[in-house]
Amino acid sequence: MPTSPLAGLNVLLLEDELLLRKRLAGFLEKEGADVTALGSVADARRAVQGLSFEAALLDVNLPDGRGTDLLREKLFPATTTVIVMTAEGGVAGAVEAIRAGASDYLVKPFDPQELPVRFAQARRARQAKRVDEFRRGQEAELVFGESLAGVREQLLKITTADRRLGHHLPPVLIEGETGTGKTAIARWIHRNGPRAEEALIEINCSAMPEALAESELFGHERGAFTDAKAARIGLMEAADGGSLFLDELPSLAQSMQAKLLTALEDHSIRRVGSTRSISVDARIIAATNSDLNSLVASGRFREDLLHRLDLFRVRLPPLRERGNDILILAEELLARVCRRYGMPVPEIPTNGRRRLLAHNWPGNVRELAHEIERAVVFGGEEGLAFRHLGGDASDLSGAGWLRPGFNFPESGFSLEQAIDELVAKAVQQADGNVSAAARLLGVSRDVVRYRMKTKESAESGK
Repeated sequence: MPTSPLAGLNVLLLEDELLLRKRLAGFLEKEGADVTALGSVADARRAVQGLSFEAALLDVNLPDGRGTDLLREKLFPATTTVIVMTAEGGVAGAVEAIRAGASDYLVKPFDPQELPVRFAQARRARQAKRVDEFRRGQEAELVFGESLAGVREQLLKITTADRRLGHHLPPVLIEGETGTGKTAIARWIHRNGPRAEEALIEINCSAMPEALAESELFGHERGAFTDAKAARIGLMEAADGGSLFLDELPSLAQSMQAKLLTALEDHSIRRVGSTRSISVDARIIAATNSDLNSLVASGRFREDLLHRLDLFRVRLPPLRERGNDILILAEELLARVCRRYGMPVPEIPTNGRRRLLAHNWPGNVRELAHEIERAVVFGGEEGLAFRHLGGDASDLSGAGWLRPGFNFPESGFSLEQAIDELVAKAVQQADGNVSAAARLLGVSRDVVRYRMKTKESAESGK
């Protein structure tokens, strides 16, 4: 027997008619709910302020006020499902309740059996709204600054071409280091193109076992292999009319690369164990953090597949190459994290901004998002100084001025010290060979020797 959607919920029941209140309370309790049954707005107001309710069933007209007053006063959190009850002719009050935040309304008299259905519908609607918010949130992670202006222009050209073509859209190849936002780009292409209302299916190719990859992508017929007890469509077929995002594409075995190429060329697939081809119009968006030309040269990626994928190629620069866009992205991520945790959005201090610009970001946007969330959760405003990322970008120690994001300190800058740092770095790179260091610097050996001698004298005199 399926569990009632009311089972285990704390429910507030507000109804002034004693017999109806008892009847509804008895039904809700049989459904497994923990019911607080009250007959006045005042009692309900006190109960809401002192207890937490997952669901509420409110009468509109009561002796001491209106049940909708509780909604207008915003006494219920957003997680509470509220349904109002109104007598015949009181639909206006129900509409008022919906506007105030109620999930649904029932017109008296009604069958109590409607309650589980209505609460289940309201719960699904709330879940759908949350999914929609989540999707919008995912897209918001893609921040176009000056450094991505070229990428944005390229994406707009792709979606414009998509609308003109309509069907059998050519594949898109996205290149970039791990964590640069390839998945966000794939979602942007899908949601801003003509297939936005259709499915976007995402697959991490490196997470698919080689033995199951063909079945996952193309499906299988019953009895095709030992565990194939029923026919099953593949993910490419499921994405028909929409988009299929293949992340870490080079992880696919060469045999699978060949079958993917055939599917792209013929716009059809064949399930494992079948002799029949099925027409499929799924837009392929592929992503890689590897240099495909190098993989082709080493024999690990099919050259013909690369040519087929290479019509629309998008390259995402690493975060360290995005300059001041790092700060724009950091502020956006900070605002998102603070909204998630219900916290005010602090300002990133000057020294924190300098460290963000100076850091190399090997993990790219994913690493930045992690650092922002860690700063908010564990460090607050102090954490936003990001001291663990390294010294201040304006600090000369360790040749900090060589790093991106350097700012001249207000206390002044020593050009002589900077030259000594450059010479020392060149000598170190040349393994102590003065002539080689001089060639790296474009100066004579005498200049290098003089600088080394002057620095040694200054250090010995300290």
